[in-house]
Amino acid sequence: MSREHEWVDEEAGPVVRPYAVARGRTRSAASSEVDLLATVVSTGLPAPSKAELSTQHRRLLGLVSGQNRPVVEVASDLGLPVGVVRVLLGDLVEHSLVTIRPPRDKAATPSESLLREVINGLRAL
Repeated sequence: MSREHEWVDEEAGPVVRPYAVARGRTRSAASSEVDLLATVVSTGLPAPSKAELSTQHRRLLGLVSGQNRPVVEVASDLGLPVGVVRVLLGDLVEHSLVTIRPPRDKAATPSESLLREVINGLRAL
């Protein structure tokens, strides 16, 4: 039996509490708060020898390897609360293993009226 399966009960799910996954921390080591819609991507750098990465850190790295993923989606895929994922992301940012990009500014997104015009134009073709 692998170590990862020792912490899961078939009926109850994960046995380890979220605060234990985050080592009792409630705040991220990152300098600013990580937004739910911020995107995360792996830098592809190897983990430094001093980095103490848990199984959850490694799972998170696997989820964002080679692709941009929103923080909220990563939390959902890991089955962990967003607060815990923020703490784990802070650890990974500290070791330069991931990059977090803020969400796009609403001013940079097209308006609904513009999108409707594009749809109507496509339908006219």
